[in-house]
Amino acid sequence: MKVVEVFRSIQGEGTQAGRPCVFVRLAGCNLRCTWCDTPYAQDEAGEEVPLADVVTRVLEAGPGMCCVTGGEPLLQPDAPDLVRALLAAGRDVQVMTNGSLPLHAVPREAVLAVDVKTPWAHAGTVRAFTGAPSRTVHAPGGIRPDTPAFRTGATGPGAAASAPANLPPPHFDPSNLSRLTRRDEVKFVVRDRGEFDWACQWAASVGLFDRVGAVFAGPAWGSIDAGTVADWILDSRLPLRLNVQWHKFLWGAATRR
Repeated sequence: MKVVEVFRSIQGEGTQAGRPCVFVRLAGCNLRCTWCDTPYAQDEAGEEVPLADVVTRVLEAGPGMCCVTGGEPLLQPDAPDLVRALLAAGRDVQVMTNGSLPLHAVPREAVLAVDVKTPWAHAGTVRAFTGAPSRTVHAPGGIRPDTPAFRTGATGPGAAASAPANLPPPHFDPSNLSRLTRRDEVKFVVRDRGEFDWACQWAASVGLFDRVGAVFAGPAWGSIDAGTVADWILDSRLPLRLNVQWHKFLWGAATRR
């Protein structure tokens, strides 16, 4: 499998935030989010490393949970086998994924952390690496991917807006909803109130709060203040949790830790 890096740090996001963690960052991504903070992992670069050697690197890096991430880690066909091997080695394993590819091959003992993209995070061809044909998706109405259609006329990131009804996330495989359990978690990265409102509406429409153990909303780094998102969460009266990237507070926005 193609590996970008293996390193030990503190998990900065989600339910496992604060835990020492060995990260395995696999190469390649099938999306191009406008706010991506790991562009070096997007392309199919990385070092070809046998699965057994990846496990050895994780164990040698030190104790703690393990997070298999990317890019999009499930583009690597051996990713589920890697998760299985890490579990067998006694590690708690979390898989960070965008949910665009089938999740059913991931061992249920692992925790899925699914980053569901809003419809405006990306536009273009979604490359399928699992035998399915690639498909092309666009932001609604031809709107640029970083400008939600319903933001027109807004005066700032806190401006109220109404999200379009019944608009599904075009980059999420809906069959994955049946794979999610109370062990798992979902997050939404938002840049304005419109994206936040959309996330709330979609999450409620698919019963997400009853499917998974935690649903997070958090700011795209540098685009909006976390306190603003916190206020929106309080206003929503939904069982949302605030997600912030603690590793960036600790070591700066450009950190690779």
